[in-house]
Order: sequence, then C-alpha cells, then structure tokens
Amino acid sequence: MLQFLDNLVHYADPTLPSFSSLTYLYIIILVSSLLISFRSRQEEENIAMIGCGSMGGGMALLFAEDGVNVSLSDPSEQAMDAVINKAEQQGYNGKIKKYNDYDSLCKSLSTPRLLVFSLPHGGIGDKVLEGLEPHLARDDIILDCGNEHFQNTERRQKKTEGTGIRYIGCGVSGGYQAARAGPSMCPGGDISALKEVLPLLEKVAAKDKNEKPCVGVIGKGGAGHYVKMMHNGIEHGMMSAICEAWGIMRKMGMNYEEIGDVLSEWNSEGELRGTFLVSIGADLSHKRDSSEKPNQKDPKHHPLVISQVLDKVVQDVTGEEGTGIWSNTEAIELHVPAFTLNIAHAFRLASAFRGDREQASKAADGGFPPSQLDISDKKAFLEDLRKATYASCLASYIQGMNVIAKADQEHKWEIDYSQIWQIWRAGCIIQADYISDEILAPVLKSNPKPEDLNLNFSTRVAKDVKNCFPALRRIVAKAVETDQVIPAISATLEYFKVASGTDLPTSFYEAELDYFGSHMFDKKGDKDANVKKPMEGKHHFEWKPATSQKEQYGKNYKF
Repeated sequence: MLQFLDNLVHYADPTLPSFSSLTYLYIIILVSSLLISFRSRQEEENIAMIGCGSMGGGMALLFAEDGVNVSLSDPSEQAMDAVINKAEQQGYNGKIKKYNDYDSLCKSLSTPRLLVFSLPHGGIGDKVLEGLEPHLARDDIILDCGNEHFQNTERRQKKTEGTGIRYIGCGVSGGYQAARAGPSMCPGGDISALKEVLPLLEKVAAKDKNEKPCVGVIGKGGAGHYVKMMHNGIEHGMMSAICEAWGIMRKMGMNYEEIGDVLSEWNSEGELRGTFLVSIGADLSHKRDSSEKPNQKDPKHHPLVISQVLDKVVQDVTGEEGTGIWSNTEAIELHVPAFTLNIAHAFRLASAFRGDREQASKAADGGFPPSQLDISDKKAFLEDLRKATYASCLASYIQGMNVIAKADQEHKWEIDYSQIWQIWRAGCIIQADYISDEILAPVLKSNPKPEDLNLNFSTRVAKDVKNCFPALRRIVAKAVETDQVIPAISATLEYFKVASGTDLPTSFYEAELDYFGSHMFDKKGDKDANVKKPMEGKHHFEWKPATSQKEQYGKNYKF
C-alpha cells in the first residue's frame, strides 16, 4: 500500500522526493480522519422525528431550517402532510419526508441513527420504542423530547443498555412557538451520547442575548427530564402569582389594556425585567379577536380575547399536563418545603371544576367574592404589587431549585447547575433575566456542582427577600381584608417566614404527636438538635398513661 502511494506520487510529479513509510502512514491517518469527520457531519444532518403534533411538527421545521434532513413518522397521515406542506411553503422542499413504517423510517437514516421523540407521556413512548427496537442497532441514539416522567426515562435507559442503544431524556421548553424558533433544551443521560448530539442541539436551541445556545449536558440518567419537570413546577408558581396580581388590578378598576401597560412596564425594568410570563401577559392584554363582532360599548374595536376566556385551568385534570402533579409529588416525597408551588397547583385544580364552584357558591349564598379596591395611592400600591409578584416568582425558583438539588443527591446524577442557569436564559417559559443575571449567576457560576444547594442560604437571595418582604406583607394584608384571591402570593409570604423561622409553633405540633403517638421529640439545648438531616427525637413524655377499657369507662363498662 505504501509502495503504491510512493509510485503514485512520483507518477504525478517525478521531481518529488520519496517519502518515508511513517510519512505515508500519517497521510493515511489524516485522510481517514477527514473522511470520518465528513461522515459524522453528514450523519448529523439526518434525523427521524417521531410525533408531529404542535411541538414535534415545529421542531421538524426547525431542524429542516438548519439544514437537517428529517424523516417524519406519526400515526396521523394528515399531521405529517401538514408539516410537509408547511416545509414547502417555507422553502424547505424535500427536507422533510414521511414514512409509514419503522423499517423504512430507520433505513432512511445514516448510522448511527438519531431518532427524536415528541410524544405524550406514558405508555405511548414504550409502544413506540418496542416497535422501533428490531430496526435499531448498537450506538443508535433516541432523543426523547417529550414531557416524560423521569422514572420512565430511566427505565427505558436501562432497557436499551443491553442492546447498545443510547436513550437521552431531553426536556424541551418554550411552547410550540419556541419549538419552531428555537427552544430551551435540557438533555440528560449517557454522557458520551450527550456530547455526540450536543453540536446539533446547539445549532437549533434558543440563543441568549450573548448568542450562547440554551442547551447543555445537564447530568446522568433522568436528570434532563427531571429538570424540565421542575421547570414546569416553577412555571406554575410564577403563573399563579402573575394571574393573582392581574386579578387584583382588575379589582382596582383597571381595564385589560391598562393592566397590559403595567405588565409591560414591569417587564422593561426592575426585578421582573425580561420575564417571559410577564411579557406575554402584556401582549395578550391587547389582543383582539377580529372574528367576533365589534363591542357594542366600543364599536370601533373587536372584543379583547382575554375578556372571553373562562376562569378555569383544565390541563392537569384532563391529563394533557402531568409535570405539575409530578413536581409537587417529588417535593413532598423528598421532604422539600415548596409552599408556592404546592398551592399554585391546588389553585389550578380548584379552578378546573367550575361547576363545583358554582354549586358551592349557591350553597354559601354567593360565596366570598373579592371587593372592589379603593386605593388612595395607586402608584405606591402597584409598586408593592410588583415586588410581591417578584417575591413569588423568586420563591418559585428557590423551591424548584431546592427540589432539584435534593433529587440530585438522591439519584447521584452529578447535575451541572451552571448549565441549568444557562438553559433558562432564553427560549423557556420561566425565562427571567433579572433572576438569571442577579441571582442564579452569582450563586451557580462560581460553584456549578455544589454538594448542598439551598438558595435560601445565599446572602444575595436573602437581600432581595428582605427588600420585597414589607411590600409582600402589605399586599397580602390588603388582599385578605378585601377577599382577593391570592393563594400563591400569600403562600410565598408564609414560606419566607417559615424558611427563616427559628421559633415556629411546631413545638406544640410535635408535643401533640408525642402525646397520642409516642413519636418522641427533641429538647431545646440538645447538641444535635440542629443537624442537617432531621432524625427521630430522643425524648418521650408520658402525657397520659395508656389504660384498659375498664379503667377508661369505669365500673359501668360492659364486656
């Protein structure tokens, strides 16, 4: 082979000197590396998208826009055709093709294959994986971009380990708009597989204000889907607080568009600057429905869409959304106090059953509706409301991050918290520029893998809590006085009091537990009473000795 190369070189140019065998060996290695690199780039430009609903369809178009050939699979022929038609309309002819069986789908992909799931959570993913497995080979990668439960992700990872198929759980945030424009992505699983797909994900992911992609290696196992799950828990806490603030402004006599203007101001500066949920609240407050007849009171304008939306959130009850339930279950099972997240979810559930609420209202002669608010200093009150809303958003972040940290300790995922900070900087629902820049960055950039993360221990976090606390207290007091609906905002006030409280009334709670259940208790002054991990108390007091039935009921007791 080496002699052949030498003859070939001299045939091309007889004046060239002979090269050593080692030189030719280097040339062969270099050419081989270039071919492998070229082949790798070709492989990155070919994926399967399984599931083409609003998220999967948007992502298929996103990949196509970035030069990736997409092989599409979905049980709905109509859904696949809709995506392909959009691709053609947007100038990506031939970039997306549909396949009606897994065999032809997998044969359309270069190896090792990359298959992206965008499926509903639960059993559907298992069925799809079972159907695909006969057509897959060692080193193929499945990138599950659905809102899957992390335990399902880890179960599938273990199932595919034996066959050499690599399964990545990748949370995707930002809604269907971001799925098309570039979402926030948090992948977790096999580190080698993560590094292999990362260049492609960096290409399509959302970019922050510094053009840095909002994607990164989160950690092992189900860490990616877990972080996305808790992202959604944080999202629910923030949404509840913002909608409660909106309700208060309505009772101040402000119209929808005035509220939108206030939200726009909040989003432009201060602690709520760059907060996605505040920004879309400002936007939707001005949107009118041109398909409806103009408003009789305002014949020049069509009605505002928000004025027609009924007061119920049904996604948890209908099963469309599972992450809110899971995030709260995780907080409880891991013994992490998450007041704001817990009550925000309960609020969603209560809102879903509007019929029950109407029936209860009739039983209570109209219930307890909020009163109109008569505010003498509107500007000062709105500033308090802004701070109370921010405090609730911050509490949601603290509680969600504390749950993630506890789960990381339990599952040994080796989560990189600086990556979490990065993926939430753009393209996601809980994007909050001030929290990212002023809170998470100082805490997490210097120590991306802390052994014990609790944001309540940060003096930087405490500074903001102390700054907002008086305003939060004033808003809750006024709201309680006038029966405003503020479950998440009021829970936030209680959370901050309890999280830093050192003289709680739970000493009485513990005493009662010991009274009827002999559950033991710690005494003030015990040396190990303040240890990091709570343990069973060392003391019991015989508050009331146990007695027989005869002793209990006296001589009149009949056996």
